[in-house]
Amino acid sequence: MNVNPSSNSSNNPAAVRVSRLLDSSYPLTRDDVIWLLEFIKKKVADADPKLLDLSQPHLLKTFHSFAEASMSLIQRKNGDHEVDRLRRWLKDAVEGVSSPLH
Repeated sequence: MNVNPSSNSSNNPAAVRVSRLLDSSYPLTRDDVIWLLEFIKKKVADADPKLLDLSQPHLLKTFHSFAEASMSLIQRKNGDHEVDRLRRWLKDAVEGVSSPLH
């Protein structure tokens, strides 16, 4: 997994938490998902300069993943398959706002 919420993740508690939450062996809680969605929302609200250089298709994919993860909280479906899908959406959304540009 190559999520990079910050250029210096070893000294960044948010980066450590994001990596932990996206680890498939970590049991996600509702509070974890909400924290991660808030993290993504803050990146967008702060107009992170990395976002300004992303292509429209990339931004749309990131938004779609964010929306799917958000809706999964509302629908509250259970099961391992749903948790895997939720984690994938969260990973896509985080990478959309935090990864270095290609």
